[in-house]
Amino acid sequence: MSDADLEQIRKARLAQLQQQGGGGGGTGEGGQEEQRQQKEAEARQSILAQILLPDAADRLGRIRLVKESRATEIENRLIMLARSGQLRQKVTEEQLKELLNAVAETQEEGKIIVSRRKPGWDDDDDLLDL
Repeated sequence: MSDADLEQIRKARLAQLQQQGGGGGGTGEGGQEEQRQQKEAEARQSILAQILLPDAADRLGRIRLVKESRATEIENRLIMLARSGQLRQKVTEEQLKELLNAVAETQEEGKIIVSRRKPGWDDDDDLLDL
């Protein structure tokens, strides 16, 4: 096959995938849902850009890389505070840290409990007798 043939096949396949809507299977509904989610994400980013200073936005972005659920929770709280009029000025990085600490205190993560065996009950001792 020549390069021209491969390019023609690629274009045909790309057109087919675009026509199918990315393989969603639904005609129209999948695209509408995707557009709605994209608009919501854009609206969230617009609100956050208005209420966060650049250094606070950077910190929130780094938090999102580590734990997306926590970043989403913080964003939701910030948006709620902004909509209720409780934010008088843009949120600084220090204020964001305080909010993170407050969320961490209220959010109790599952604790891991390690129960150790008492001495003298080790199963490996049986192997030493052999």
